[in-house]
Amino acid sequence: MKTAAFSPALETVRVLLSTSDPEAVAWEMQQVQLAITRRAYELFQIRGGEHGHDWEDWFRAESELIRPVSIAIAVSLDRVSVRANVLGFTADDLKLAIEPQSLLIVGRRASESKARAKFDAYPDQIMKRIDLPASVLPEAAVVELQAGVLKFELPRSAPLAAASPGV
Repeated sequence: MKTAAFSPALETVRVLLSTSDPEAVAWEMQQVQLAITRRAYELFQIRGGEHGHDWEDWFRAESELIRPVSIAIAVSLDRVSVRANVLGFTADDLKLAIEPQSLLIVGRRASESKARAKFDAYPDQIMKRIDLPASVLPEAAVVELQAGVLKFELPRSAPLAAASPGV
């Protein structure tokens, strides 16, 4: 009988996460938005104060400071499931808040070696507000981080009744 060798590279670690106070996470988001505002104004000044490019400046500032986060949402009769790609961030890097109608995610990666940063073109912070398609119960949520994916299982506050077959 052969036994398989243990390979830590193939093991995926699941970490259950706790959430923070929504007001504290919203304050963190405001700090990131202020940094974006400052950078957009710097871009405006670099261009000599030329008007008419405010959106361009804002989007460039966001792309320089915020890593994009792709999400997927699934809704069933009794729950809302959300997946967010936060690859490269650890549980310690993330602050999360769950409200009945939305999720807030803020993350700041600990600085890494210059060799690693040279190959990673993405910014070291994330900020995402996710509006939910149904009202949920924040206190009953289960949140975990596994293989760079943040998983939210959110019970709906008012589960839908299953449609009864027609007669």
